[in-house]
Amino acid sequence: MDTRFRTVVLLVLFFTAAFILRLFSLQIWQPEWKEKAVTLTSDRQSIPPSRGLFFDRHGQLLVGSRAAHDLMVLPRMLAEMDSTALSGAAQWAGMAVEDMEAALNKAKRYSRYKKSTVRRGIGMAEHARMASTIQSFPGFSFRSRPARNHIHGIAGHLIGEYAEASREDLSEDAFYRMGDHIGRSGLERVYELELRGVKGRTSVLVDARNRIRNTNQTESDDKPAESGQNLFLTLDLTLQQFAEQLMQNKKGSVVAIEPRSGEVLAMVSAPGFDPDMLVGSQRGPYYKTLVSDPDKPLFNRAVKATYRPGSIWKMVQGLVALQGGHIRPTTRFSCDRNIIGCHGPHTRDDLRNAVIHSCNPYFYKVMQRVVNAGEGNTKFERAALGLDDWRERVMAFGFGTNLGGRLPGTSKGSVPDSEYYDGIYGRRRWDFGTVYSIAIGEGELLTTPLQMANLAAILANRGWYRMPHFIHAVGLEGKPLGLGGRVDTGVDSIYFEPVIDAMRQVVEDPTGTARRARLDGIAVCGKTGTVQDEPRKDHSVFIAFAPQDDPQIALSVYVENSGFGGQWAAPIAALLMEQYLTGTVSNERRLNRILEADLMDPYEPEPENPAPQP
Repeated sequence: MDTRFRTVVLLVLFFTAAFILRLFSLQIWQPEWKEKAVTLTSDRQSIPPSRGLFFDRHGQLLVGSRAAHDLMVLPRMLAEMDSTALSGAAQWAGMAVEDMEAALNKAKRYSRYKKSTVRRGIGMAEHARMASTIQSFPGFSFRSRPARNHIHGIAGHLIGEYAEASREDLSEDAFYRMGDHIGRSGLERVYELELRGVKGRTSVLVDARNRIRNTNQTESDDKPAESGQNLFLTLDLTLQQFAEQLMQNKKGSVVAIEPRSGEVLAMVSAPGFDPDMLVGSQRGPYYKTLVSDPDKPLFNRAVKATYRPGSIWKMVQGLVALQGGHIRPTTRFSCDRNIIGCHGPHTRDDLRNAVIHSCNPYFYKVMQRVVNAGEGNTKFERAALGLDDWRERVMAFGFGTNLGGRLPGTSKGSVPDSEYYDGIYGRRRWDFGTVYSIAIGEGELLTTPLQMANLAAILANRGWYRMPHFIHAVGLEGKPLGLGGRVDTGVDSIYFEPVIDAMRQVVEDPTGTARRARLDGIAVCGKTGTVQDEPRKDHSVFIAFAPQDDPQIALSVYVENSGFGGQWAAPIAALLMEQYLTGTVSNERRLNRILEADLMDPYEPEPENPAPQP
């Protein structure tokens, strides 16, 4: 028994020793077997989903997807590189040597066992060149992913940027991995969850150089990618393109709304940028140029910029006073220029003519009645309560709000209340004489172009609006979304008639300030504004809607530091309304004047009431 036991033990020891010696031989004396052992390994690969596309309201493709190629590196497979090898790899990759070295060091610090991006957005021709010799550079591979293709290069501020996910994005959402992209701004950001889709997974066999050798590997949780949902915008492609063309060489904005639905037909912030230049290898230099530009082309003036509303505000003042019973349409006030300056030949207007002539003393006295109507024992208490009541009525028009905040960073503007003035002058130590500048749209009032376009929609609808929005439908089939609820301003429709009649005369009357907004055969209702921007030149502002009895478009136009409201903003609005309503532009002289104008630099303003011109 002892002999058999010893024999078994000796045999076990013998075979164990032989096995160990063989492994030692393979790994030390014959290392080629080690290389073969790692030649084929299983690799799990993520399948990026196709991102949802953007279409205009008529189904025209605005933003599609195209294949982009990134150069990746897996540090554990990377061969040792001396200066010559590093230079050769950099030349092959189309990079500076120092950039290549920095990218490789960053990848090694991140992980030796996970791929990192070395260069992004490689074009098709360059990808083909590099792919033909990639076998000479172990550890490098390509990753193909969908990238944005802005077909027409429009609406960059609204659509937004689709860029690489940050470290914060990676830590907040497990969906993203190093090198993935995410909606960074605009609608790309707001609708990221709908657009991004669902990633797929697949298993493959790769060799030591990370080349796929077999795609038939399968795992239980392999699955195909699911495409993101498409977005059908409310924008009208033709109108958006035309608006951007008209705003070339100008600073300002255009916002056009379909009054009954609240759908935004066009939204332009000028100067703008080419969104397609923020995709691919050119992104870095182009973005730096945009950031350093003093005219701030990345800043969305349409929803973020705030301006004093100027004379356009007088219509809001009149409507609030009518509803509150402080005046009637026939109420007249003398144009007393001793209390506040005015312009033009008029002496004692009713409401309609006060809007046409933009009479400052008239609306000074209107606001005085509103503010002093508050209850209280002193004039200070009455002013505070009256102002707060006025503010509540004004905010019903959407001022002082972000109008639903459909875009990140949308400004609320500012409508001051009694607390605001208490903070400046002391509690109940001020009265109407302190705050009267807000009566004519100056002082502490601040509004956005979006709010002013919404005001035009309110006027067109005679007292109500729907929250402005940019999405008509979501999904592969473009199923329409329901409209937002109707928002009433609290002002009866009957009170809008004298104001709308006045807006018509602002455009049609020979002395009207918006004669340049006239359109043959189309009843345009508008109001100019000349907004102070001291010490620089005034902003040219115009709001309008058309046609008068069947409004289909309402808009605001801002042209910064360019003079009076009727000079530039009004004719731009006229061209846009005619294009949208008729599909053509009839006045070539008016068109050429706008297209040829470069208003980026200061110039001498024209008279406010010039002789009628196209």
